[in-house]
Amino acid sequence: MPTSPESAEDEALLPAVIAAVKTTGEHLRHRFSPHAPLDSREDVVAAIHANDAAALAILREPLQRARPGAGWAEDELESGALPAGEWWVTDPVEGNINHIHGMTDWAVTATLVRDNRPVLTAVHLPLTGDTYTAVRGGGAHLNGVRLRPSAKTRLDGALVGTGQAKPGETSQTFDLIGRSVTAMLNAALVTRVSVPATLQLIHVAAGRMDVFWQYSQVRSGLVAGALLVAEAGGRVTDTHGKPWSLTSEDFLAAAPGVHPAAVDVLSAIH
Repeated sequence: MPTSPESAEDEALLPAVIAAVKTTGEHLRHRFSPHAPLDSREDVVAAIHANDAAALAILREPLQRARPGAGWAEDELESGALPAGEWWVTDPVEGNINHIHGMTDWAVTATLVRDNRPVLTAVHLPLTGDTYTAVRGGGAHLNGVRLRPSAKTRLDGALVGTGQAKPGETSQTFDLIGRSVTAMLNAALVTRVSVPATLQLIHVAAGRMDVFWQYSQVRSGLVAGALLVAEAGGRVTDTHGKPWSLTSEDFLAAAPGVHPAAVDVLSAIH
């Protein structure tokens, strides 16, 4: 339950945010096709931009109307801290690369960030009709049902995952990803590598996956899932176990029982 006037206000804002992501998601569902007539890189980039523009045209206005004093983080691929105050951090087509290739792992996300801490989020999956929500201090929910992380305590029985934050990362980042995947292949039961981050983080929040980590950061790909995992009762840190923030160099979200072992594996990678 909300524990302060501010969190009560955030809770009251949530229905408008849910409505916005659902409306946007319905539009994207009609744009979705399992048959993707793409050929060149130019085709892919053009399809991504067209999806983003169509979705943002629907998502932005109701969110700004619901919270007129909040800023809007324009570039969904940006990382790092935001100026003080409230900001909408959204991804109108989280997993856009999957959407345009006829794959089902995509969503619409909207997160309110206050003084660089996510305080409210809604993630809608149009193809399943599922909506994940969290308000800081109020827990995380799937279609109104409380979420809990996995109860596992051993990494050798864990399903873990990672992925790249965006195209065009540095060769150093790709090297870290590769070495971390090798390390987790040896330490965990099964390791998956996929995008987008939010679609793995909702599984960590719901107890279906046990660990997700990522090198480098894209704000819009982490803030929603970070809040969902934390409010579900999971641990959200960097890969060395230090508190995560928008200025952290990397990211780790895990069920409490396997978090220390995940830190042991990942903190050895430099």
